[in-house]
Amino acid sequence: MGLTSNNVLVLAVLAAVLLFAGTVWLWPRLARRGWRAVGGRIGLLLATQLTIFVAVGLSANQAFGFYASWADLFGQETDQGVVVDHTAGSRSGGPLQVVDTLRVPGTAGGPRVSGQIQKVALVGRTTHIATPAYVYLPPEYFQPRYRTRTFPAAVVLTGYPGTAEALVDKLRYPRTALRLAKDGRMQPMILVMLRPTVAPPRDTECVDIPRGPQTESFFARDLPDAVLAHYRVGREPGSWGIIGDSTGGYCALKLAMHHPGVYAAGAGLSAYYKAPTDPTTGDLFHGDKALKNRANLWWYLKHMPAPDTSLLVTSSRIGEANYQDTLKFIARVKATGLTRISSIILESGGHNFNTWRREIPGTLQWISGRLSDR
Repeated sequence: MGLTSNNVLVLAVLAAVLLFAGTVWLWPRLARRGWRAVGGRIGLLLATQLTIFVAVGLSANQAFGFYASWADLFGQETDQGVVVDHTAGSRSGGPLQVVDTLRVPGTAGGPRVSGQIQKVALVGRTTHIATPAYVYLPPEYFQPRYRTRTFPAAVVLTGYPGTAEALVDKLRYPRTALRLAKDGRMQPMILVMLRPTVAPPRDTECVDIPRGPQTESFFARDLPDAVLAHYRVGREPGSWGIIGDSTGGYCALKLAMHHPGVYAAGAGLSAYYKAPTDPTTGDLFHGDKALKNRANLWWYLKHMPAPDTSLLVTSSRIGEANYQDTLKFIARVKATGLTRISSIILESGGHNFNTWRREIPGTLQWISGRLSDR
């Protein structure tokens, strides 16, 4: 059973409850002196605490999507690359391959009614970065009357380490987009959902690392090119947006600011505004001060021409560490006179899935209104 399986969580909780009950039941028998009684008490206490710890840890992982599998948890993830057939004329060749199709969770009916989620394998033509992703296609994509229509697209990023699956079943992006479009509150859009951790386990912060993964180039060039080659996505300026939470939020803002010709809008949910340096990132810049400055959005707003793009930032007055920085960022962007800025500020809400689920409907409506429909 997988790390994120509900059955695993239920078994862990059941084991904790049984051990707790067993400890209460057996404690009178183990209250005597002697090494056996003392050892029994120690063993029961340790076993009970361990199962409680495991149950809480599994529950937190279910809620926040820290790790996708046991291999991911123990740093043994090996599923990093796919073989792509580039033979001329091959129907399966190309930088994007569909490996599975899924129904939108919580819906009934076929693709023409509820849309479809496709699990895909991506390989960057220039960066050679390989990563899995999920692509949500709205019902209109499969309806005959829209067979020649192209659709706007939004890249949706997790935080670090994050799992792409969490964007589907925890944050419910496809289900929310489907509902909003049916209610007429947003246009039908394609969502390309993945994590920014494209070189696991390293947190690259969407930076083109010298002599390392060219992550920014992957998201700015290779990913849109791969999706354009496979799906009916608009090619005109203004057809693409990008959304992310936490680390993904920083990436979304940075990519929209650095590449406004690609991303006409970028939304950062609970984002921060400059790349951190810690054990998960390693040395991102290798002494390149220009690269480090460019990755700092504060520096970029002050020293570079204002990008012609739209930005959305979110925070909470109580519960989010980025609240004051977000207010400062809004003021800095407004001062540029060209870059457009919007915000969602909640009264309270922590750095977690529940908060982001409250912000996602407004975010999808906002980005839909800023992307062109051809």
